[in-house]
Amino acid sequence: MTLARMAPIVIGSAIQIGFHYYLWRRVVRDPGLLGWRRRAATIAIVAFGLTTPTTIWLNRADVRWVGPTLGWVGFPWMALCAISVALLAVIDLARLGWRATARWHGGAAPDLDRRRALARMTGGAALVAGAATVAAGMRTALSGPSVVTVEVPIVGLDPAFDGYTIAQLTDLHVGMTIDRDYVADVVARTNAIGADAIALTGDLVDGTPAALAADVAPLAALRAPDGVFVVTGNHEFYAGIEPWRRAFVELGLTPLRNAHRVIRRGGAGLVIAGVDDHTGGSFGSDHGPRYDDALAGRDPAHPVVLLAHQPRQIVHAIRHRVALQLSGHTHGGQVWPWHFIVALQQGGRVAGLYREQGTTLYVCRGAGYWGPPVRVGAPPELARIVLRAAT
Repeated sequence: MTLARMAPIVIGSAIQIGFHYYLWRRVVRDPGLLGWRRRAATIAIVAFGLTTPTTIWLNRADVRWVGPTLGWVGFPWMALCAISVALLAVIDLARLGWRATARWHGGAAPDLDRRRALARMTGGAALVAGAATVAAGMRTALSGPSVVTVEVPIVGLDPAFDGYTIAQLTDLHVGMTIDRDYVADVVARTNAIGADAIALTGDLVDGTPAALAADVAPLAALRAPDGVFVVTGNHEFYAGIEPWRRAFVELGLTPLRNAHRVIRRGGAGLVIAGVDDHTGGSFGSDHGPRYDDALAGRDPAHPVVLLAHQPRQIVHAIRHRVALQLSGHTHGGQVWPWHFIVALQQGGRVAGLYREQGTTLYVCRGAGYWGPPVRVGAPPELARIVLRAAT
């Protein structure tokens, strides 16, 4: 495994360990729990903390009869831990500020019993608030995606394509806790849009084709007059890129592996192009986005709609004068406070419309979720992209 592929695992593990240590410190050590209560709480935090990596490992090992079940425990805990830690961090920063101000004004030394009582109160409040947020977020995530209509003016678009509609479905993440029933519902909602074309912009799966064959089968029912196009996300590479490329073809989808298709309306044309995920090159020299290849031979008079999994790929779209890039990857942040981390990684592009140097980017929040079946401040969506001729 290359350093580039190891980095996310190492960073993610370090963050999770840090979060769990901080949570243990704030709800076990600082409140002064002793005896069997301290041991029980410590064992519980460690055990719950191990459920997430265990679920991911079992899923990648195709141990399907355990992984999804454990995921319904581990992933909500993952969200509860993250939200509670964020709340506790805000509380602790406020406490530090108050303490510093009191010392500056010559206040008395803090009382240990009072400090422990305050730790119990704030720790309990953060856990209760975190649990309520997770419960609400699960309801949002599991309700399925709503359709969001986005009109995009395209300079140079022939009037024959005015009103051309693309249904964007992204980040479904089939596997672990997303199963066949959820996929079938999403497919029905996508088909109901009645789009001219359907764009699947990556991270459709979390697992191998053999393990997920039944769960992804409803994707074969996707229908659009001009085709159903798919590009890879980073999770297709994690799960085995070549088997998934073949599986997508067997499902009746059209992979755009650094390639394009021309949609025609009489003498007018529209280019739909696709590239590999931004990280694809770390999985071998045969992989990765190749923008020159994707657009080779296209008529410069035809506007380009580029399917590229990650929003940050827009820097290359701008260079190639792409009219519109459709991306996913971010989940709109999915769970606060991860929005801020996503924004740092993607140059501030988290969800919605962006226009940069003549190229429009739409970042869809995605139809599913990764990890926690929880969405806070980022409800799932299917994008109904309507192209409009502009001068």
